Amino acid sequence: MSAATDLLFAYGTLMRGLPLHHLIEGRAEFVATGSIGGRLVDLGGYPGALPGGSGTIRGEVYRLPSAGLLTALDSAEGPEFPRGLTPVRLDDGREARAWTYWFKGSVNGAVPIPHGDYRSHVTARETER
Repeated sequence: MSAATDLLFAYGTLMRGLPLHHLIEGRAEFVATGSIGGRLVDLGGYPGALPGGSGTIRGEVYRLPSAGLLTALDSAEGPEFPRGLTPVRLDDGREARAWTYWFKGSVNGAVPIPHGDYRSHVTARETER
């Protein structure tokens, strides 16, 4: 993979401590936390990132060792989550471009996550139960 395309921005269940992290754990190198522009919604058991708007989505950036891992993640994410390159602002102020999975399905019934942080949203949701 070229240096311009070997980063992945994870904003949901691929992040550390969440259900699908095992797909990249031990295979991808954690780089930093950061944010992208867009809107985040809760689709039930996972979030969806929507491009546009003035919001910010929080997440984690990983360096992927091979295109094969990215292809496997594409398969796991499915057709409603096409991958695209997007600008990322790392928490230390650096900027990068990383792949992220944008949601392209119906948002009917989706719950907005206005603060754009799925981890804190899940924690609050679990606390309410």
